[in-house]
Amino acid sequence: MDRRDLKWITWCFLAITVLTVALMLAGTLRRTTHITLPETGSMSGQTGDVPEVSGDALTVVDVTPETVQAAIETLARPQYYRRTVTVEQFWDGGSGTYETAVQVHAPWTRTDRVMPDGRVRRTIVGTEDAYIWYDNESSAYHTSAESVSADQEQAIPTYEDVLALPVESIVTADFRTVSDVECIYVEAEETAGGYTLRYWVSVDTGLLVVAEKLLDGEPTYRMAALSVDLTEPTVWDFTLPDGTALFEDQ
Repeated sequence: MDRRDLKWITWCFLAITVLTVALMLAGTLRRTTHITLPETGSMSGQTGDVPEVSGDALTVVDVTPETVQAAIETLARPQYYRRTVTVEQFWDGGSGTYETAVQVHAPWTRTDRVMPDGRVRRTIVGTEDAYIWYDNESSAYHTSAESVSADQEQAIPTYEDVLALPVESIVTADFRTVSDVECIYVEAEETAGGYTLRYWVSVDTGLLVVAEKLLDGEPTYRMAALSVDLTEPTVWDFTLPDGTALFEDQ
């Protein structure tokens, strides 16, 4: 091989490397600034039946307003995962969007959210205890999990909210696919306030992946967390600022 051929191969290799790095950085730096949800009447792959889920004893096959809560209750949520929850809130003349990084290592849930003042609020919530600190503080505030819930820190509806809906308030229940995520869909009408509540629960993970609250057809709240990483969080992720680890490696 002569020098010209060697130089040509070297330049090709460098060009491919630069292009690859650029694409990786673009994917890393891109942030979600708006949640796009399907219209009320639009859906992909809608059916009245829940698909079979590997490893799940999904006993309720026909999804109706009367049976949808029992169907959701049979879904098993993962013991550990990571995901980012994006929330949009709307008010007269404006709106706001923020993201919360969530890590779960049952029974613990960690959240890291950038506040409007730029500080990062960090929480770790378990079944009995909750810890809160900001940025890189050296100590955490300890309180009861009864006063600080993991769902509140993510600003999402609680899983139990869906199961606790009065059956008579559920107007629609079926199976829908949102961004390639197969979901059980529930739509309910609040008797007080006139709000419409919409929930999408993943059939694969049992997690609430999309929710929306509307008033007179206009959104006042949206959340989305369509991607989930089932990689187990580390002990370091659940270590308090003073060095206390909340669980041990298996």
